[in-house]
Amino acid sequence: MTTIYDVPADMLINELAKELETNKKIDQPEWAQFVKTGVHKERRPENPDWWYVRCASILRRVYIDGPVGINSLKTYYGGKKDRGSNPEKFKPGSGAVIRGALHQLEAAGYIEKIGEGRQVTSQGRSFLDKTSHQLKKDIPELAKY
Repeated sequence: MTTIYDVPADMLINELAKELETNKKIDQPEWAQFVKTGVHKERRPENPDWWYVRCASILRRVYIDGPVGINSLKTYYGGKKDRGSNPEKFKPGSGAVIRGALHQLEAAGYIEKIGEGRQVTSQGRSFLDKTSHQLKKDIPELAKY
């Protein structure tokens, strides 16, 4: 059985993002084209479909680390803020972006809320594993992974 550990993360996330775009329950909010993904960023994302990429990345991260809360995801998507002549300092990622993505993934049935945080449902696990298997089957170079 192929799992998400058998394929490279960047290829899997891009493939998941393409499939999430076709899902009617997951769509980019109106404010997504204007927002930064954290206080440590200077500009908004350049990719116009960044919302789907972030949703795919969050789904993969919850699969790996789950059950997981919003604060730990904020830490994962955070980074160093440039403070001019002062030393850089770590700042967490945007909670609104993560929360919105999690709500949409819950509505789609891929993630469920439990006591300690959120975890991937059996439907979400199946979705990720099927996508991984299809990706590994379509690209012969991945047979070595």
